[in-house]
Amino acid sequence: MAAIDQIRKMYRSFNSSTMLMKIIWINIGIFVSLRLAAIVCLFAGNPNFINTIISYVQLPSNLTTLAMRPWTLVTYMFAQYDVLHIVFNLLWFYWFGTLFMMISTQRQMLALYLLGGLGGGALFLLCYATLPTFGGHTAMLIGSSASVMAIVTATAILMPDFKMNLLLIGPVSLKWIAIATIGLVLIGVTGSNGGGEIAHMGGIIAGATYALQLKRGCDITRPINQLIDQIVNLFNRTFSSIQNFFTSNRKQNNNPQQTSKNQASGTNRFDNHDREELDAILDKIKKSGYSALTPEECQRLFDVSKKI
Repeated sequence: MAAIDQIRKMYRSFNSSTMLMKIIWINIGIFVSLRLAAIVCLFAGNPNFINTIISYVQLPSNLTTLAMRPWTLVTYMFAQYDVLHIVFNLLWFYWFGTLFMMISTQRQMLALYLLGGLGGGALFLLCYATLPTFGGHTAMLIGSSASVMAIVTATAILMPDFKMNLLLIGPVSLKWIAIATIGLVLIGVTGSNGGGEIAHMGGIIAGATYALQLKRGCDITRPINQLIDQIVNLFNRTFSSIQNFFTSNRKQNNNPQQTSKNQASGTNRFDNHDREELDAILDKIKKSGYSALTPEECQRLFDVSKKI
């Protein structure tokens, strides 16, 4: 029960933080877990096994592999393994996420983060399945870049004239930062990380769609939030049921008086077998008197009378 209480305490502490920090901590937690797993693999004499572990959180371009690991559509957008990768992604996410929270809700941030990742993953899979340039090639996608690009793009469209101070450059409007970022992504498609840049484009498309639709009064994150609410409610009901189960057992075990009463109620019931024995003993008393009873019959008579 102490473990359950500790988990609940950690959950409450995590739940009290902003959605921006929740997502950041999840990314950091997965990064640290993968790095620790790599250390274990190294000392176990099989350093390459970490690649197998990472493959279960990466999004594969092969649709057959994806069918066996459908969860990677979500896990890939929260996972990073390279230090510079997670540093740059989370810095961009923190800067633009802070601005995004000034004009949107926490629920919209989480939903757009997921939509950006799903959009990036979908475009990545589509290009590898249809474009001749990727024919016969396989790749693995990992990182929160597509999700971050969705936040960056949406913020730039909703706050185009907001100025951000850039090192060595000075104040620059968000719209120009977004345009420069999109240009770099398009140039990078022809490089060695073409699949990753394509995923970035998917995140940009998701972020632009959200911002443009929001300006027209349509929030495309609403269905995602409704689904998240259903999952959270199911988790809360399951967690409460588990806690109530352990709580009720602890109360019962800590109340010996109640336990003894329950035991007594289970053993002190007068049944048909007791009635037959009692009738036989009473008949013997009528015929021969009480003194004719054996010690065992006297004890049995006493036990049955207590039940009555």
